[in-house]
Amino acid sequence: MTLAICFGGLALCGFAMVLLYGHELRRMARFLRNRDGRSNSRLTTEMPGPGFVDLARAVNGTLDAADRRERERASEQRQFQRDLASLSHDIRTPLMGAKGYVSLAVEEPDDARRAHYLQAAEARLADMEGLLDALFAYARATDAASELDRRPLVVLPVLADVLTGQFPAFEERGWEPAVDFPDESLMVEADSEALARMFENLVSNALRYGTSAPSIVQRGRSLTFSNKVPDPTAIDVNRLFERFYRADAARAHGGAGLGLAVVASLAAAQNIEVEASLEGDELSLALIFPPVSGEV
Repeated sequence: MTLAICFGGLALCGFAMVLLYGHELRRMARFLRNRDGRSNSRLTTEMPGPGFVDLARAVNGTLDAADRRERERASEQRQFQRDLASLSHDIRTPLMGAKGYVSLAVEEPDDARRAHYLQAAEARLADMEGLLDALFAYARATDAASELDRRPLVVLPVLADVLTGQFPAFEERGWEPAVDFPDESLMVEADSEALARMFENLVSNALRYGTSAPSIVQRGRSLTFSNKVPDPTAIDVNRLFERFYRADAARAHGGAGLGLAVVASLAAAQNIEVEASLEGDELSLALIFPPVSGEV
């Protein structure tokens, strides 16, 4: 009799605990379902014991992480809007300049001065075209839906084609790039067009902002582009590959601050590491290629 009563009491207690557990789980579910996503409120538990406490901590940890991501996203969005406003100003400036020179040319009776004004307008339009091209290249490089055709390829011919295409710019400055590439058979898994774009942007960066001919050095699986810069104190090497980043000294040369961001984005899509370093007045930008599949 006594034993039966004990079992009955235990069963009743167990049934009560199940009801309490069910009630608490429903309360917690209701809180999460009805919680305002903008609220700072966190999940609490009314049940004793480590189980529900651990559950509440885990849920709150997830809520905290989601809040952090949202704050970071909002901060990035605000920065992006500021960057776009700055780029819009940079595009508008040469456009207004071109319009001004065209207006002067229309009113100018002297043929030589008219030609001068039209040349100046053409130069401003070329600056604007360069900015728009850079923005388009960045949009393509960061498009998640764009798939790269990565295949094993030899690096040196791609680099040689880029340097050949930039020959007029080097000749104009009286520069000759120093290329030290001992492993001419170096292969990487990459998209040939994307790799060429990366090389073009690195070379163009040296041509636009450097004060001397660049050196391009291959060692192992790294390829480093180095050149002297006019004001190394104005460069933050930790931000060089950021979108829209431009050192103060670089602003006088125009540019959208997207060239190296394109390099970083295309590199990430191909598992290529990028590094920037500054020693004295020499800036070095390095690409570090991963091993090709099957390569030790």
